[in-house]
Amino acid sequence: MSYVLGIDGGGSKTVCVLMDDLRQVLGRAEAGPSNYQSIGIEATLQSIQCAIHNAVEAAIITNSVNIDAICLGLAGVGRVADIEVVKGFVKELENNKLPINWALQPANIVICNDALIALVGGIGQPVGIVVAAGTGSIVFGRNHEGETKRVGGWGYILGDEGSAYKIAIAGMNAALKSYDGREISTSLIEGFKQHLDLENIEDLVEVVYRREWGVKEIAALAPVVDFAAASGDIVANMIIDDAVKELVKATSTVIDAIFTADSVLEVVTTGSVWRGRCNIHERFAASLVKKFPNVKVIFPRYEPAYGAGLLALQTTQN
Repeated sequence: MSYVLGIDGGGSKTVCVLMDDLRQVLGRAEAGPSNYQSIGIEATLQSIQCAIHNAVEAAIITNSVNIDAICLGLAGVGRVADIEVVKGFVKELENNKLPINWALQPANIVICNDALIALVGGIGQPVGIVVAAGTGSIVFGRNHEGETKRVGGWGYILGDEGSAYKIAIAGMNAALKSYDGREISTSLIEGFKQHLDLENIEDLVEVVYRREWGVKEIAALAPVVDFAAASGDIVANMIIDDAVKELVKATSTVIDAIFTADSVLEVVTTGSVWRGRCNIHERFAASLVKKFPNVKVIFPRYEPAYGAGLLALQTTQN
């Protein structure tokens, strides 16, 4: 029996799955963050090791566990230098005392970014497109020939159109413009006041600037815009429509680059933005399908760690 490990490492947590050659998950575990660029190499390695150990311990296997392949899909990994760092992680893992027997060959070690494993896990195969819209945003596609195309993912200053962060920023901007009298009336003023327990919308300045809020804290305000849009607010719906346009444009760019206009393919949507009440998922799907009738927009079938496991398993079957 072949066993493989699939690892999804991000800025908030690390997920590891232990899979057999029948694509069944035998053990799963979570650990701390594993973005080495933000928490360092030692802490990242510790999180990955902990996730692997607990996933194997959770599996009910009577015989010894021989790991024939591993895939590490980690946030921010894309450059050659990053891949070399992660290769070092694998060597360290092989030398550590884990309850497994390593049987890895270089061809059975897959190191990639988290967009690829989100695509493979979301669709169940390594062909299609993933549109990730959470705190940030990125669109990533891969065709049958193995060609890939990435659009976006440039961060909250340079990009992230359609993300929760950009939706929240646009919402606060619209509320303050409305308060000034520069824009039409919007319920976003009351929405932010209630959500943040403010006496006056002017207090938004103190919240955002003086409390030194970061990207995640601001992105967490996107549901205020979503709720207002779902309630029929014109301004909020314009913000959501703009987000949809940007995500459709990014997805269309990927399709034009590595697929054909009549390609039959699936587009999987991941991230918090798609779980809103204002039907943003339906708006996006309707707009994209209007341009590309053979495209099907879906929610993820499996989690990214499972996608990493599938990529690892693929190396044992070639």
